[in-house]
Amino acid sequence: MKVDSVTEKAVKAVLDKFAESYARRDLKSAMSLIAPDDDVVIYGTGADEKRVGQEAIKTQFERDWAQIEDPGLEYNWISISAAGNVAWVAIDAVLKAKVDGQNLKFQSRITMVLEKRGDRWLIVQGHFSFPDQSQFFD
Repeated sequence: MKVDSVTEKAVKAVLDKFAESYARRDLKSAMSLIAPDDDVVIYGTGADEKRVGQEAIKTQFERDWAQIEDPGLEYNWISISAAGNVAWVAIDAVLKAKVDGQNLKFQSRITMVLEKRGDRWLIVQGHFSFPDQSQFFD
């Protein structure tokens, strides 16, 4: 469903804060965007990166930051839809990182579901993936 401008602006603010928090390695700020529910789920790009609940998600952020330097997340395209107090987002992004002194960029895809609670939008589900680079079509 088409999102109204107020909801779109509020959801984009959460997405921007998420990217900023991730780049700054600001765990408190990043976690403030995640719903405090036992069933909140974040899928990462790794085969073992299914995190359920805030503690598991916190551990994943810490693991990410231990493995890379200079993290960054740049959004290239964002689609936001909403119905009532639920919004869903699809994003084409670039994940930036320095690994072993080498600056890397990974094309990535992100989907999220957010729920409005009171006057705040919180992430209740997220999925991060890398497109399969072996599938190129003209």
